[in-house]
Amino acid sequence: MPTKSQAQAADVAALLRARNALIYIVTREEARVERHLFEACAAAGYANVRFWDCGEGVTKLDGSQAGIGNQDPGETLNAVRSLASNGSERGVWIMRDLHKWFDGIVGVGIVRQLRNLARFLPSVPRERAQAIIVITPVAEIPPELAGHATVIDWPNPDRDEIAAILDAAIASLPEDLKANAAPNGQRDAAIDSAIGLSGEEAASCYAKSLVQTRRIDPVAVAKEKKRVIAREKVLEWFDPIAGGLDAVGGLDSLKSWLVARRAAYSPKARAYGLPSPKGCLLVGVPGCGKSLTAKAIATAWGVPLLRMDLGALKSKFVGESEQNLRRAFRVIESVGRCVVWLDEIEKALAGATQGAADGGVSSDALGAILSWMQDRQGEAFVIATANDVSSLPAELLRKGRWDELWFIGLPNAQERVAVLEAALRAHGRDPKDTELGAWGMVARDACQGFSGAEIAALVPEALFASFADGERKLHAKDLQAAAANVVPMSKTSAEKIARLQEWQKRNGARPATAPESEQVSEGRKLDL
Repeated sequence: MPTKSQAQAADVAALLRARNALIYIVTREEARVERHLFEACAAAGYANVRFWDCGEGVTKLDGSQAGIGNQDPGETLNAVRSLASNGSERGVWIMRDLHKWFDGIVGVGIVRQLRNLARFLPSVPRERAQAIIVITPVAEIPPELAGHATVIDWPNPDRDEIAAILDAAIASLPEDLKANAAPNGQRDAAIDSAIGLSGEEAASCYAKSLVQTRRIDPVAVAKEKKRVIAREKVLEWFDPIAGGLDAVGGLDSLKSWLVARRAAYSPKARAYGLPSPKGCLLVGVPGCGKSLTAKAIATAWGVPLLRMDLGALKSKFVGESEQNLRRAFRVIESVGRCVVWLDEIEKALAGATQGAADGGVSSDALGAILSWMQDRQGEAFVIATANDVSSLPAELLRKGRWDELWFIGLPNAQERVAVLEAALRAHGRDPKDTELGAWGMVARDACQGFSGAEIAALVPEALFASFADGERKLHAKDLQAAAANVVPMSKTSAEKIARLQEWQKRNGARPATAPESEQVSEGRKLDL
């Protein structure tokens, strides 16, 4: 099966045979793309390939001067017309820096020359056929050329290409280092860690890992993706939280589902043909673990966590908001396997359903998100959180957009214990410490109606009290006293929570917690 680049090269060859005179290729990787373009030109019957840049002018494949044209793009374009009119050979001109000459007074002339050539070249005899391929890192082309140029967004290396880069990096080592350099049992991890990087970036990361550790370290290679995200400035990289899903108290049904979905990324699942999970929507009571779960998934799966702030992507300039959103989608697809977190999605898309006077930006964003979620081919797992489902559009909630729609309510007795235990461990306290006392009873009896965030907040509050009291150890009575000062959201926002629970029953959202009758202690009371 051909790689993505080979398939793209075959497409370019077909365009050349169809006498497309102006092809616009968007890429940051000149060297890798030019190798494929040379093969495409040969397949289309164009044996004479010339390269132009502003530094060396017109050169041949071996780097020597071609003896025609010069560093001036206008003169070189005149040479193209001359060969098409009076020459005796077919040729392709690969121009590297031409996009820099599209601005200002000079740009007017260059754009006009390109436009004239795009109209003239398809009609010249076959034996004198000439074509121009512009390589550029930016996707914007002059509107005058939009109807003449065929624009191709060249893909990053796929798995097979990354695997070849990995093998080449190892093959270049001395024989005595090859055995230890190969990632024993981690070949797939080493390849996955570089998915989303350019070919040059992947080769550089593998080389850096070999120099530093004398082996390919998938973790070190994956860190390079953080630089890619920072460069694009449309997504936010979150470092993984310690503990993974163990840091989330309760939500056993949701966590079991997530653990099962992780298996879909294994080599066996890929060979079996198992589709990659799309994502899930978490709806429920604020402060009950939706955002924490999103952060924990990335840690548990060992993939990057990218937060897409839809509000931050909006711009005051017409069209720029949509452009930012599309760029974010391209970055996600290029990163490969990752978790994409859309926090409080109902607030970002409120204008799409409530008639906000934002010029249709929210509606456009909703449409772009729905289309991307339906058609995307990458391995990104999208997890969105929402507190107010009444403002979510129905088309976002339907089956097929998500693998599952989950409802997260107030924690039950067992979950309250699990949340408090996780909070104690997060603050360096051992829940098994006998001096801590009956902290579990506090969670079950004193925290009824508390959200997970309200329970977790008891630990730092209690630590302040124990520190002020002679820096002694934390006791259960400190947690009990902290809980007594809390008015839970289940009382202050009872109507809102009731509406969420009614929505869950009406829409059949899957509960994140296994059904369990609430166990409340009737006989034993705490003597604290």
